[in-house]
Amino acid sequence: MKSVRIGIVGVGVIGTAHAFAIYNGEAEGLILSALCDNDKNRANSLKNEFPDVPVFEGYEEMIDSGLIDAIIIATPHYFHPIIATCAFKRGLDVLSEKPLGVYTLSLKKAFKAQKKSGKLYATMLNQRTNKLFMLAKEMVDRGDIGKLIRNKYVITNWYRTQEYYDSGAWRGTWRGEGGGVLINQAPHNLDIWQYICGMPVSLRAKCYEGKHHNIEVEDEATICAKYENGATGEFITSTGIENGVNTFEIVGDKGKILIERGRLVLEKNGKITAFEDEDYNGHLNILKNFANAILYGEKLIAPASEAVNELILSNGAYLSSWKNSWIGINFSQREYLRFLKRKIANSRIKESNTERENLFEKAYKRKWTTNW
Repeated sequence: MKSVRIGIVGVGVIGTAHAFAIYNGEAEGLILSALCDNDKNRANSLKNEFPDVPVFEGYEEMIDSGLIDAIIIATPHYFHPIIATCAFKRGLDVLSEKPLGVYTLSLKKAFKAQKKSGKLYATMLNQRTNKLFMLAKEMVDRGDIGKLIRNKYVITNWYRTQEYYDSGAWRGTWRGEGGGVLINQAPHNLDIWQYICGMPVSLRAKCYEGKHHNIEVEDEATICAKYENGATGEFITSTGIENGVNTFEIVGDKGKILIERGRLVLEKNGKITAFEDEDYNGHLNILKNFANAILYGEKLIAPASEAVNELILSNGAYLSSWKNSWIGINFSQREYLRFLKRKIANSRIKESNTERENLFEKAYKRKWTTNW
């Protein structure tokens, strides 16, 4: 195989961005071979935007077409593991947008199908390709700052307006999104948090539902974490602060790392070393890595087996907040699902407006790279 024929299911704003990158030859090794969207108007417009690419309205029809070797899933969250499972059963490699699903139990069939198929399961956690986060991970893994003592990640520059939440029927609802800032905007940061500092053994969270907006789900959250070695951590995020920050501090017994404003500063033995961020296209980096993994056996940057950790953290944070207590990281996934189903049962259904939703998605394009 010299190239990978790829199809995209869910061609909204992010799906379209992937489609044009592949269609224009920016992602070496990938050929755009099919598109799928269940919105008839969007499907029709795709035929004009990509005149030589077959367009389907049903993902199963596209998967069974024989036109593709792999699939990118860019649909609303609840459908991610369902479509992945179907793709694996048909022998396709899968690249899923984040999060992998809304709750961890929903991934059971997808992982089982993947194991049986032997195919790759990757995730679009593009901030793993950011220079500063990669440097921080290398430093921590090498022991440059010694034993980890404390960390604090404040990521409050995910600001969203009320109009943003009103633009789509699925936005800001338990039925549509399955959560708020932790499940939609901050999965990248939850992943980076655990990618560099590891998974905690227990956590305590407070998720503020509708604090800044007229929505059902949380638009602000604080997570406190305890680690096996006695270290502590804190993760704070919000979509309600217009002038928020992106600051990550990691403290060890031999030094400290501070990442903010596009700089990484290492303090060790009285010496300060600084590194500047570089322009990068995280989505394109993940696409190229996915192609190289299929074609040449390159190691996946963000395999699903690791990406599931950020979902465990968000699920755990919700459960801790709902129970108003500390919980172990190996919490009952079935208990979490029972709580979630109650939320879904009381969730309201809003009127859909695809055109307006796409308009507001474009207004928040800066979220696609690291926003300092």
